[in-house]
Amino acid sequence: MNKIITFLVFLFSMGSLQAQDTYSFTLDEAVQYALENNYTVRNAALDIEAAEKQKWEATSYGLPQIDAGIDYQNWLKQQVSFIPSEIIGGNPGEFTPVVFGTKQNMNATVTMNQLIFDGSYLVGLQSAKTFLMISNLAKEKTDQTIREAVINAYGNVVVAQETLKILYSNKEVLEKNLNETRVLLQNGFAEEQDFQQQQITLSSIDNEINRSSRLETISKQALNLTLGIPIETDVELTENLENLAMKSADLQILYTDFELENHVDFRIADNQVLSDELLVKYEKSKSIPSINAFVNYSTFQYGDNLIFFENYDDNWFNSSLFGLSMKIPVFSSLQRSSRTQQAKINLKQSEIQKTEISQSLKLQVNTAKNKYQFSLDQFQTSKENLALAESIAEKEQIKFFEGLSTSIDLTNTQNQLFGSQQDYIQSILIIIQSKVELENALNLF
Repeated sequence: MNKIITFLVFLFSMGSLQAQDTYSFTLDEAVQYALENNYTVRNAALDIEAAEKQKWEATSYGLPQIDAGIDYQNWLKQQVSFIPSEIIGGNPGEFTPVVFGTKQNMNATVTMNQLIFDGSYLVGLQSAKTFLMISNLAKEKTDQTIREAVINAYGNVVVAQETLKILYSNKEVLEKNLNETRVLLQNGFAEEQDFQQQQITLSSIDNEINRSSRLETISKQALNLTLGIPIETDVELTENLENLAMKSADLQILYTDFELENHVDFRIADNQVLSDELLVKYEKSKSIPSINAFVNYSTFQYGDNLIFFENYDDNWFNSSLFGLSMKIPVFSSLQRSSRTQQAKINLKQSEIQKTEISQSLKLQVNTAKNKYQFSLDQFQTSKENLALAESIAEKEQIKFFEGLSTSIDLTNTQNQLFGSQQDYIQSILIIIQSKVELENALNLF
């Protein structure tokens, strides 16, 4: 019984965990969630963290560097040397084998190195700061891109869901018409062609429903991927198409001034110019002398039997050394000059690219404004056309069942209504997409 109870508790816990995997988002909530959990956004945040570590790495190069080492040697078999025997009172011309040194020795050393001056180090510090700025701008650009992707993906799902609702509603009307036509046919008040024509229309709606259902599934999975959650996770969208249309219809944005210097793409280009300027300085700094200093302290012990920590003053011999070194570049066969000239060429290219980007961004704003204005006009036209198509279809349906029109006329008006419905839905999606495109062009997010 205890095992059964434990098993049931486990199943209940698993069910609770699975229930927590269901998400519900408004559009703004979806954007905010993606800006924290999207895979690309998370990697961009890690890039900033890595850039901060790289900045400290560049800084630490000019700070004191301390190294320590311990050497221990033990001659298992000491090396033999030969000296003239007459030195120790032997016969001239003969040699006596002797052993020099002790069997064991140990040496401990601590060395501190300090950079005094290096032009490339100063440039490196500036480059590390610039790299961190570039990483932050890359994160900002990533956030902007992900925001646009989430809005478009959210809109695609809502459009797919709204399309399915309309298709099912149309199917219900068609099935009702088909049943009424069947009764008329059985009583001799309709032709078989009328019945067959409506069967064809109904079959087309069924095919469209199947296609739209698959499209809805793919759209949901694409949204989940953009949000940064598993694609099979159930996500509920709490906003409908009309809400998105109202949020996206904003005429004031058409009169927003464009501030070029604040645009993320312009700032990225500006930082690229700064980076290439630092590269020129770096290549020039290679012709400047560099100065380093060091100081070390070492202690040494030797003997046939080492006593490491006893009688320290008698067994260990200390030494210390301080020094300066200067490296002076003299002649590199114009190698340094060549690299400096290459860096200057890269700088000119970056400046040209910056100018091109500034002009491109201005054109992008004008294009996006025109596109957004057109989408608003198209939405209004589609809305009016839909109302007309609904009215025509309703009247044509009445005329058909009163025997005043043919099945061809009814089918044509129904197809016209279906097309107007799709145009209306697509016009809302275009408003959503064109607005976020304009917001990105104006750098508003």
